[in-house]
Amino acid sequence: MSRIQNTFSQLAEQKRKALITFITAGDPAPELTVPLLHALVAGGVDILELGVPFSDPMAEGPVIQRACERALKFGISTHDVLGYVREFRKTNTHTPIVLMGYANPIERFGVDAFIEAASQAGVDGTIVVDYPPEECEEFASKMQARGLDPIFLLAPTSTEERIRQVAAVSSGFCYYVSLKGVTGAGHIDTAEVAERIAAIRRHVKLPIAVGFGIRDGATARTVGSVADAVVIGSRIISELENTPREQACEAVQAFVTGIRQALDA
Repeated sequence: MSRIQNTFSQLAEQKRKALITFITAGDPAPELTVPLLHALVAGGVDILELGVPFSDPMAEGPVIQRACERALKFGISTHDVLGYVREFRKTNTHTPIVLMGYANPIERFGVDAFIEAASQAGVDGTIVVDYPPEECEEFASKMQARGLDPIFLLAPTSTEERIRQVAAVSSGFCYYVSLKGVTGAGHIDTAEVAERIAAIRRHVKLPIAVGFGIRDGATARTVGSVADAVVIGSRIISELENTPREQACEAVQAFVTGIRQALDA
């Protein structure tokens, strides 16, 4: 059983929902990435998404775009991101880490080399925004052979055929994008999310996480009532933008502690 599967299994036994958070590797400073990951776990996060900086992050709103730009100014590469994971694993061997990003850095690294390096570093899965599931059977198979979970996105506009395609190649969990738009945008219609999740569950037997637009404890709790996990990213990065670097870890931990308490209430 993978770390992701084990985490969801334990939470299900406890009748709790998973809290998944996103930060961009290298933002707001390279030396803060690993301490921030530990601070998120201390605040009650169950699964960590670590963004691989990319110059054209098409699914991201302005907040995460700025985070990518800041990280790229530091020259953060995929090798650096894997280095952060290795450093984190020295003291935390149980919290799943999912790398989230785009195809270009993986293709440049080399798909086989990337999968091997990610596995050795202690990565648990990937979300590659622009890898369509119908073209990813080989990638997914290679990932799973090395104990990694290929995780795919579904959206409000996803057809039943696309849902079946995701079901065929994905593992770990399924990421449902709650909005027609980019990260951090808009207002979530919980009734619509519940309806779409019910349709997805007819084909996808994995836990379903919901992200894009969750910004506070109240929204997280409402979405958590219909999903297996909630994902928060832009709101955390906004917190980092508005906090002095020396207080970043404390501020992030305090913020996610509030989300955790709302989910468990």
